Amino acid sequence: MAESPVAVFDRLVRQDVPESTPVLFDTACVLGGSIAGLLAARVLADYAREVLVIERDEVDVTGQPRAGVPHDQQAHALMPGGLALMEGWLPGITDEMRDDGGVLLTPDAMDFYVDGVEQLRTGDTHMLLSSRPFLESALRRRVLDLPNVSTITAQVTGLVYQDDAVSAVRYLEVDGEDILPVDFVVDAMGRSSNLSDWLDEAGYSRPHQQRMETGIHYTTAVFGGAGTGADRRFTTLQYPQFAGPGGLAAGLVVPVENDQRMVCLLVYGGNKPPGSMEEFRALCDRLPASFSRAADGVVVRDVMRFRQATSRRRDFVGLAHFPARIVSVGDAAVSLNAKYAQGVSSAALHAACLSDYLASDPDLALPGQRFFASQKVATDAAWGLSASADAVRTDILQGVERSEELQRQRSAMEQLMQAARTDATIAEACQAVRFMFAHPDTLADPALIERAVAVNQRAGRL
Repeated sequence: MAESPVAVFDRLVRQDVPESTPVLFDTACVLGGSIAGLLAARVLADYAREVLVIERDEVDVTGQPRAGVPHDQQAHALMPGGLALMEGWLPGITDEMRDDGGVLLTPDAMDFYVDGVEQLRTGDTHMLLSSRPFLESALRRRVLDLPNVSTITAQVTGLVYQDDAVSAVRYLEVDGEDILPVDFVVDAMGRSSNLSDWLDEAGYSRPHQQRMETGIHYTTAVFGGAGTGADRRFTTLQYPQFAGPGGLAAGLVVPVENDQRMVCLLVYGGNKPPGSMEEFRALCDRLPASFSRAADGVVVRDVMRFRQATSRRRDFVGLAHFPARIVSVGDAAVSLNAKYAQGVSSAALHAACLSDYLASDPDLALPGQRFFASQKVATDAAWGLSASADAVRTDILQGVERSEELQRQRSAMEQLMQAARTDATIAEACQAVRFMFAHPDTLADPALIERAVAVNQRAGRL
């Protein structure tokens, strides 16, 4: 009997790092040196004599922004499920990041709001918070410290195939193009990955791409001095269906390194994002107090905007003709609405899929369907949370009647979110999904929904 999505997800997020592994490859290559690529390189280091990461940007380990990550100056949140996976592959990285300035918070320093209503705090799970460049540089230092992992600064230009398998990578350096023979390739080239075009040009099946219009604008400013330090709190504010004050879709207050706070405000495309510090602070003043306190601090970095027009996913399962010895991870496989803060932890889950695949004694002469099948479970989980909510909002704006199934799902979710204000059992179940420890299907348990309805009826809600 096939594993259920819940069972697969549970196995992925709780997997142990193998104590001993076979050498499957002489040379493994990762295309892209961002978070997804670095985590894939860490997994491959257990199975390859040499792992090469080809990254087009000049990179260092000092936490500087990268041109290839245009959104890295916006606020990011590493969910605890993703952190647990990273800690398994890179033991001690949590303490290292905390000692270097990362912010490790206990549950009493985390606030979660849905439609402006604070949710019940539960559990004892900690969160590690920092800027995106700080996290990426910490991962890069640890991964490049591995004796069999190194980097090449170059632009990947294509793949070479032999016997229906990837056999080499073409890349362009300053002094010309070169070809690297490889035994396995991981595509971590992000949203703009060229893999689909390369496959199509070589006569292979092009993965199906699905898009969901989001039109999300996120705007972040960084503050220090007054309003930080003694009052370091992580706050997230979500408006699942209808826009909040000023057209707000979501907001984040993220304490980061150097005793600073990143405040991020996200609005949908039909609304105007704050363009000046005056407008930014005015909107913060209409939100929970942690937003206005943070924005009252000294301006370390002025308002910066970024727009993401669509969420995207590429589906590799069941393609008629696909080469062996290549997989795709991170935003190259699925790029999600930033409102739901799933991206970094999804990259960690894709690395878990790679670890699970390589530990299964795969037939490397065949396409990696076991990898793509487990990755689809992880992708479906993240996509189901974000894209279904975006679909509801899009239908409302366009005057489209929601399907009966979508109405049922959203009604159940509304019951759970309302009940999570006061019921610890429901709050814990919702938090496990939010923190990416549990598959969203766990919230479809009829007993849990019945409990939520009963709680809301007693409270006179809905």
